[in-house]
Amino acid sequence: MGRIGEKWTVLVVLELASEPKRFSALRRSISGVSQKMLANTLRGLERDGFVTRTVHPTKPPSVEYDLTDLGRDIVGPLKDLAAWISDNLHRIDSARRRFDAEQGDDDMNPDTAPALAGEP
Repeated sequence: MGRIGEKWTVLVVLELASEPKRFSALRRSISGVSQKMLANTLRGLERDGFVTRTVHPTKPPSVEYDLTDLGRDIVGPLKDLAAWISDNLHRIDSARRRFDAEQGDDDMNPDTAPALAGEP
């Protein structure tokens, strides 16, 4: 559950849903992901059986990532979740503004709240 709920996991899986991709193509298509975070996400997805990593014997070697059957099985629910978020983002934003106004401070606002230990 933890892996599937991660922001980058959702974006990587949805990006690989259409076709296998090389690392550089994934990085270009996923706005804001760092090289390190993408590598960690792909490694975790491979470990959990959602993604396969294929090294092609070219010079230099090229690496391609693709969804496994398990990875393809989760695409539908992730697309449904993404659609639900898109449809309800205005309600979430409204609830956040209302909460912040009632609290009288911005401690819960991720854009203005102080970073927690270990966060960038």
